[in-house]
Amino acid sequence: WIHCFDNVTSVIFVAALSAYNQKLYEDNETNRMMEALQLFGDIINSEWFFNHPIILFLNKKDIFREKIRQVPLKVCFSDYKGPDEYKEAREYIRKVFIQENKNPNRKIFGHFTNATDVENFGRVFASVEKIILRLHLVDVGLLSAGQDMEED
Repeated sequence: WIHCFDNVTSVIFVAALSAYNQKLYEDNETNRMMEALQLFGDIINSEWFFNHPIILFLNKKDIFREKIRQVPLKVCFSDYKGPDEYKEAREYIRKVFIQENKNPNRKIFGHFTNATDVENFGRVFASVEKIILRLHLVDVGLLSAGQDMEED
């Protein structure tokens, strides 16, 4: 089935920020965030996607914003030394995901999302469309890697 991905040009990965204190349904021992992190690393570092751009959606930011006040991030990340504040904790999670990338020439585009907030998701999706368009223009030689697209 992996051959179905021969013509993939980028990978979108979605993980729930709010899952840091939850266990899997099928395995009451495994932390959901840790499983998502491992899966993310396995996918982006596989030979099939190693040179592809990665778009990371860290979703359910609204639930995470409330939960982080009650449940410390250390329940998932024992080495976390920062405050249990929304911005610091979410940035730490993004950093941990991005550190899974073993390709130093590839950028991970990370976004914090709330899929039920249409306005937020619309802005994020427009940004993703622009990223993908830019990557294609670079790929076909119409734009250099360091050059930005002109805004209307």
